[in-house]
Amino acid sequence: MKTFSLLPFIFFIAIATNKCKKKSEDQVYKGRLEIKAICMNYTIKLLEGNLDTAQVVAEWKDETTGKTHNNVFALKSVCSFPSTIGEGDEFYFTIDPDPVRNCSVCMAYYPKPPKSVAIKVVNK
Repeated sequence: MKTFSLLPFIFFIAIATNKCKKKSEDQVYKGRLEIKAICMNYTIKLLEGNLDTAQVVAEWKDETTGKTHNNVFALKSVCSFPSTIGEGDEFYFTIDPDPVRNCSVCMAYYPKPPKSVAIKVVNK
């Protein structure tokens, strides 16, 4: 009988946890494509939103150009990023917890921030 009385509590915890996770995934951020380099070595600047600071580099210097960028991250979800977004373009995005990984990407190198985030571009 004790197990049966715990079921509503377990159900409540499962629903609450799922809602918290869903809420963070649905959070919309604004970004700008700072660097659109070869082979999807893209750098994105966070313009609006409170993205976890563990995912964003506060200050990063592009060793190729010598330019310093603030609040940036490397694009992790290269398979789903729209090719129509150009360098300097602003866009809205959410965090993508399950990014598509079934595309080919060349291995040419261009410097990018050490932290990367999988994102999904959305309309706002």
